[in-house]
Amino acid sequence: MGDNNMTATMIQSVTLDDANDTLVILDQTLLPNEKVFLQVKELKDIWDAIYHLKVRGAPAIGIAAGYGMYLGIKASAAETYEELAKDFQRVKEYLASSRPTAVNLFWALDRMEERFKQEQDKSVSEIKEALRQESEAIRAEDEQVCEQIGKYALTLLQPGWGILTHCNAGAIATAKYGTALAPIYLGEEQGYRFKVYADETRPLLQGARLTAWELQEAGIDVTLICDNMSSIVMKEGKIQAVLVGCDRVAANGDTANKIGTSAVAILAKHYGIPFYVCAPLSTVDLQCATGGDIHIELRPDEEITSKWYEQPMAPKGVNVYNPCFDVTDHEHITAIITQNGIAYPPFADSLPAMFADKKE
Repeated sequence: MGDNNMTATMIQSVTLDDANDTLVILDQTLLPNEKVFLQVKELKDIWDAIYHLKVRGAPAIGIAAGYGMYLGIKASAAETYEELAKDFQRVKEYLASSRPTAVNLFWALDRMEERFKQEQDKSVSEIKEALRQESEAIRAEDEQVCEQIGKYALTLLQPGWGILTHCNAGAIATAKYGTALAPIYLGEEQGYRFKVYADETRPLLQGARLTAWELQEAGIDVTLICDNMSSIVMKEGKIQAVLVGCDRVAANGDTANKIGTSAVAILAKHYGIPFYVCAPLSTVDLQCATGGDIHIELRPDEEITSKWYEQPMAPKGVNVYNPCFDVTDHEHITAIITQNGIAYPPFADSLPAMFADKKE
């Protein structure tokens, strides 16, 4: 890849400065107005960064947890495995309390614990080194997954196309590249010169604050639109493909993603535009039969009524319905792009094959 290119693929939201016992975190709560990298040393500050969404995006949260687990144990004064094990449980339980519903957080902490137990016959210094290696592997594997998704997605796109995306599935939410934005970055390096349209993604504005910011930082042609403008840009012929990430994929191909995604999919189908979901296999849940089985979280009323305004922009006491996600029915999805290949309908057959036929 073009390591000499100063593109947004180089903006990594979570990195380890091992020599200085520091976790370096891009504070995403300050974007797009300030680009601040926090130098985090204390465990309580790592907890705070995860809890307050200074680090966000499921993969990035998992990476931060892995590094946090390592740094917490690196600082331990324990001299035996038994003493170190007590410190490990304390650190793990503390970090786990930062985001109790974040699946990737627990996945990373459990993975670090598994490696810890595997090393129980080693010296304390060897165990600490093993945990460093494991935390680095979590980050490196996510980067590889994102790059593979990007490569597969790029085979479906043509130079100069207009691409619509919703929410933020970019480099700053992952180790590098992102999922839905990975083909944009890879394409930019190869001269594809896509024209990207980013939905603002109400009510938390991840498209406006994050996607538009990171693409602009990369020098990529990006245009911000309100969510309710996606129909007109499609009708005007500005969009040739839609790329979105996802939070969960059911066995039949129904996909849960940020609220508003399903409306984009319905519009895309109406205008004959392919709608692609970029999904790491970690988000594919073959035990979940359909999208109807996916729990939809409800968010606070103020995100709609007052959060982004100097004064409230809705009548006081008005009823508010604020679901965090919606489910895009599988019949509106052209393909689901994973790190192991592209799944086409019927997804009940093609999705399991992504696990069975692992490609390098």
